[in-house]
Amino acid sequence: MTTFAPFPRPSGQPASAAAPAVEAFELSKHYGKADARVTALDGVSVSFEAGRFTAIMGPSGSGKSTLMHCLAGLDTPDAGRILLGGTEISALNDRQLTALRRERIGFVFQAFNLVPTLNAEQNITLPLALAGSTADPAWFDYVVGTLGLKDRLTHRPHELSGGQQQRVAVARALLTRPDVVFGDEPTGNLDSKAGGEVLAMLRRSSQELGQTIIMVTHDPVAASYADRVVLMSDGHLVGDLDNPTTGSVLTALGKLGA
Repeated sequence: MTTFAPFPRPSGQPASAAAPAVEAFELSKHYGKADARVTALDGVSVSFEAGRFTAIMGPSGSGKSTLMHCLAGLDTPDAGRILLGGTEISALNDRQLTALRRERIGFVFQAFNLVPTLNAEQNITLPLALAGSTADPAWFDYVVGTLGLKDRLTHRPHELSGGQQQRVAVARALLTRPDVVFGDEPTGNLDSKAGGEVLAMLRRSSQELGQTIIMVTHDPVAASYADRVVLMSDGHLVGDLDNPTTGSVLTALGKLGA
């Protein structure tokens, strides 16, 4: 596995904060109507501490992806409140919500979501470009160097391996130093070696930079990199594991029939 250099901490930035990074109160979300109505979230309340790496797990259809999409402002709950660093995102209009996602949230998706016509460097800096800002050169160099991308910055996505594309996506998510990084099965398309290195990078960004990571995954090995695992079933929170291991996650999922 790749050996990473220590993270440079921005001046004055604490390792963690006391206030929750994200809080949800009585979230409900339904899809369909009448007999086809499905309850994805049923009065879910949960808090995610700042500076921790949390995995959300559960059987297919448990509501884990819906919860993450609502927390990240990508979907709107039918009822309930969501606070991101004290900002109630349900009270924001579309323009304000777009700005919040761009400036305070990072995303790492299973499908990478890179722009095919842009090279790696342009994909990494895209959120800043959209905000009319530029990257801190020292931080940019550190992130791309740590992720092994320095010699791939002029390559377009089709010229990169799957692991390299996901590293670009991780670099893009970390570059703005967002309040929260959301990961939706971020290693689902990677081999075990590349996936392990991406997960190690996310874990270290939490431990050493105080970055808050919230990741949906079905993989107990991926979840073992987290500080905490939140378990869901049928739209409810049904369990909470601290300091998870692959074994403890497998046991908990087994009890859910996952």
